[in-house]
Amino acid sequence: MKMNHVGIMVGDMDKAIEFYTNALDLDIVMNKATVVEERESAIGRMCIAVFGEGFKGFNIAHLVTSDGIGVELFEMKERAERHDLDFSRLGIFHFCLQTDDFAGVIEKTEKFGGKVRMDIMRYHPEDDSKPAKMVYLEDPFGNLFELYSHTYEETYASEYE
Repeated sequence: MKMNHVGIMVGDMDKAIEFYTNALDLDIVMNKATVVEERESAIGRMCIAVFGEGFKGFNIAHLVTSDGIGVELFEMKERAERHDLDFSRLGIFHFCLQTDDFAGVIEKTEKFGGKVRMDIMRYHPEDDSKPAKMVYLEDPFGNLFELYSHTYEETYASEYE
């Protein structure tokens, strides 16, 4: 199994594209497009099946990470202004990106309207042979994401090679 993409609800498509391309260095695959509720096309029927009758349409954009993972941005016509994190609810609550430039990404995250949720943390501060570090951030719409310095396997493996 391979990861293909993640879909993220945003409150302002133009601001979201600016944030994800400028702060997080994602590339645009397909710029902002509008999807309307209709039953004539396959995409229209699929959207009704996913979002339900009366979703009223949305804007969508497709971005990609440097390793080819897609990021779909959705701006629904009717939506809440901000994602409120509720850690008592089940479901996906964050996604994670990997970078060598923590300071640069944190600076750009704040510059483009995001927030830093914590100080940078090392997973194994007592062991200099395991330098993996992480930090939680938010996009301008309250979507939580994490940054890692190393791969997932390196971060959690008992020993690095």
